[in-house]
Amino acid sequence: MERRALILVEGHSRGNGLQYVQAARCLDLHPITLSADPVQYDYIAAESSEAIRVDTNNLDALIRECSRLRATNGIAGITGFAGADESIYAMVGKLCRHFDLPGPNPALIERCCDKFTQRQLLAKAGVPVPVYRLAANATRVESAAADIGLPVIVKPAIGSGSMGVRLCRNANELAEHTTYLLGGKDLLPSAPRILVEEFARGPFYSVEIMGNEVIGIVGVDFGPQPHFVFQKTTFPAPLTFDEHERIVEVSLNCLEALGLGWGPTNIEVRWTKRGPVVIEVNPRLAGALEPQLVQLACGIDLITEHIKLVIGQDCDLRRRHSQTAAARFLLPDRDGTLDWISGDSRAAAVPGAAEVKLYVEPNTPIARKGDYRDWIGHVIAVSPTAAQTEAILQSAAELIEWSIT
Repeated sequence: MERRALILVEGHSRGNGLQYVQAARCLDLHPITLSADPVQYDYIAAESSEAIRVDTNNLDALIRECSRLRATNGIAGITGFAGADESIYAMVGKLCRHFDLPGPNPALIERCCDKFTQRQLLAKAGVPVPVYRLAANATRVESAAADIGLPVIVKPAIGSGSMGVRLCRNANELAEHTTYLLGGKDLLPSAPRILVEEFARGPFYSVEIMGNEVIGIVGVDFGPQPHFVFQKTTFPAPLTFDEHERIVEVSLNCLEALGLGWGPTNIEVRWTKRGPVVIEVNPRLAGALEPQLVQLACGIDLITEHIKLVIGQDCDLRRRHSQTAAARFLLPDRDGTLDWISGDSRAAAVPGAAEVKLYVEPNTPIARKGDYRDWIGHVIAVSPTAAQTEAILQSAAELIEWSIT
């Protein structure tokens, strides 16, 4: 019997990569990762999953590799991960089109991944967004900040994972971060485009969507400013009925404005004095353990259901139960060298702790970057109530200790 392969373009070390490999196998699929550097994804070796080195920014190279694989495997579907390079998911759409497989519209993905273009389309459709300006140099950044008024958010026009995103509260911080962005070859292309926008104040929420259906809303707490590193995520978010319905309405308006509606979408929103304001629309599944929280809390496996869509099957979005799940990310408070880290076994033994995972080992250099790469581990808890889940999370997280010198 011919193997049915699921092609995964790139991976996701601290996100959903492992879950996609495991879910594919549960669906009797053979996962194959195509990556420019497969070794960076630890779970590939741990799971003995097949991986092939290929330039994933080269469409012709990907087509050649997939054609070669198709000669010995039945390719059931192709999907992938945006990661730090948002163009990867658009590349997935182009591959799906080439091989006549279900997938996202690459043109719509590309324009959505450009945050400036996305802002324009949302504003034109009447979707509430922060005041924003596009800048290509330090002078324009300074002028944009003066127009909007400090403090402002300054970030690359293309990117993900909070990379390069910073709150600039005064002229010195603005100049410092602008210099960082313009000099950071890993963040901006040779023709830099920087988004300067109003700092929308209020609770932050992450909306999980599959197709045109809002699955639920995750509450998000950040680590210390001026960065926006996820520190805690809770599902379902503590919202009133009216708040929930207004966020759902705005989210569906985003899909319509951007032409989305196939597969997963993640929308980030702040609840401000004027109600929900859309911070960002991501035409892909969320990271930050949100799919795991959704599965624990209501029984909907977003990763498995996404794979079903990718291979042309109908997905099942029925809720099985109703609980509250939350994740706490472990963040270091200083740079240096990690001397030791312990307590994960004791934390995992706390009743209601669903998962405890450390990402680092002793003697690891710690250099905080102000984004998801700062995480050194996480704890997930689940229980019937929000208060109980928070207590479990707190108890388990406090058992994990480390020393950095």
